[in-house]
Amino acid sequence: MFFPCCVDIVIFYLYLTDMDNYFKEGEKPISHKTAIKVFLWLYDSAWKIVIPVLRLNKRLADGYEQRILKKKLPKAELWIQAASVGESYLAVELIKNLRPEFPTRILVTTNTKQGLEILERSIIDILKEHKGINIFVAYFPFDKPSIMKKAANQVRPKIMVLLESEIWPGLLYTLKKYACTTIVINGRIAEKSLKRYLVWPSLWRALRPDKIFAISEDDAGRFAKLFGTKNVNVMPNIKFDRLGYTENLPQKADPIEKIIAPGTYLIILGSVGREEEAKVEKVILDIRRRQPNTVIGLFPRHLQRIKHWRNTLIRLSIPFILRSNAKTLVPSDAIILWDTFGELNFAYRHSNAAFVGGSLAPLGGQNFLEALTGGVIPVIGPYWNNFYWIGNEIVKQGLVRIALNWKQIADILIENTKEPPSHEDVINKALMYLKNRRGGTAQACSIITKILNKSNSSPNSKDL
Repeated sequence: MFFPCCVDIVIFYLYLTDMDNYFKEGEKPISHKTAIKVFLWLYDSAWKIVIPVLRLNKRLADGYEQRILKKKLPKAELWIQAASVGESYLAVELIKNLRPEFPTRILVTTNTKQGLEILERSIIDILKEHKGINIFVAYFPFDKPSIMKKAANQVRPKIMVLLESEIWPGLLYTLKKYACTTIVINGRIAEKSLKRYLVWPSLWRALRPDKIFAISEDDAGRFAKLFGTKNVNVMPNIKFDRLGYTENLPQKADPIEKIIAPGTYLIILGSVGREEEAKVEKVILDIRRRQPNTVIGLFPRHLQRIKHWRNTLIRLSIPFILRSNAKTLVPSDAIILWDTFGELNFAYRHSNAAFVGGSLAPLGGQNFLEALTGGVIPVIGPYWNNFYWIGNEIVKQGLVRIALNWKQIADILIENTKEPPSHEDVINKALMYLKNRRGGTAQACSIITKILNKSNSSPNSKDL
């Protein structure tokens, strides 16, 4: 979910509190339809206040003109919204396997610069193989209802695909008025998010997508609580289909070969979140004390944390090199602070051991399947609830190791560097585990194609 902080506070915690009994006309509550209109007016007003401030945000400054529709969006029959990096890879997977019967224009939007870069570099190869489609990439507009109305009139989509947990009231309301078919693919929703939405459940029932395909029975149950049981289904997670591939990385020489000498102990600390940084500091110090001849590749979850890690390593008197400055082989005891994007999967392929972050603090975990893609058994912390859908059997089979604290993580990482299984064996065992769990991409593409074919003979709705 992506909401500006003040909108989150004003709308969801103040205005939505006891919403069903909030509006009165004398002694009678006003109609639910009117209440929704009032909500949307307040929501629009809150965005109006917030949007000028958002330009000061470094992450949102990129593509700001597009987010407010100063730059027009292209017309497209299919609109896919992919929030960030993970969802952008899912969007690429869908488009690669989509086989529409008619020439189709596809717009893919994302909220982040990293997501945009993934999409832009991936569509070049896709377009070489798919002659019947045109693909456009853009930043997702701010969810201000008046902006979304304008976006719908520009794009005129026949189908809107929301990947994973993209629930936007302004967008959903606009698409319902526009009579666009809206589906959630690879849907997931956390219990914490659900509780917030359920402050006003009748709002979300009114805005519910036409179809929801969740990645687990638990996620389907949470979607059903929010939107009702109608058209809520379970599908295999598309991420299962992608294990064993190279994350659609551009075809280029392996950049890690230039900086890591053969036979070097390499430990990757991947996708480290802000809330777990203090514990990861201890992991680094412990590894350097017990096994000094080890290269540590440190990948913050967000690049804006590079400055923090630079200051931290200086404070700890630990020598380091920025990845952008590493042009030749690094020393065998180096710490590489990764300030470049798109090389984590290459690094996993060269590593002896890897920790996948977001799991040492209650953040839900990051995608440890990416480490398995590189052929290394990941160690994670105790907080991995965002990935319970993978199944605990993967832990029982030894393809993932769970540590309860930073000390256990350091112990396992050092152990794995000394006797690492071969990358080929890890990948083969992972593929065997996932053999019966695949098929989400084919199912999703079939659903999208059927809707596109059905709507192809139907004219778009009139302008809003």
